[in-house]
Amino acid sequence: MQPGTPDNEWREDCAPRRVLDLFSSKWTSMILHVLDTRLEGCARTGVLLRSLPGISKKMLTQTLRDMEASGLVIRRVYGTVPPAVDYTLTPLGKRFVELIDLLYGWGRDNADALDALKAKKGEGA
Repeated sequence: MQPGTPDNEWREDCAPRRVLDLFSSKWTSMILHVLDTRLEGCARTGVLLRSLPGISKKMLTQTLRDMEASGLVIRRVYGTVPPAVDYTLTPLGKRFVELIDLLYGWGRDNADALDALKAKKGEGA
């Protein structure tokens, strides 16, 4: 917040807080990134699960539901047996990936500082 900024610009539903809310799940940014960079913007649940080491099926499903509710992905169900479901980035999801790419690029460019921070945290434990 800059000095002199009106308090109402930082209310609970302001844009910066809503953006941070999208990052509240650590998996949201990773799912969007993988969908965009590795899966051409669309993938079935199983493909996403295999593309994201460390995520459980339950966490993936819940995160995808939240992302759909936020308008970041579209869920399509096909009338096959068994039912097939895929997730596609929305235009908003694609715009959000631009921010993620900046953040991930910063992380790659500053990996040494992040490593030092992690080591420092380890010392304090």
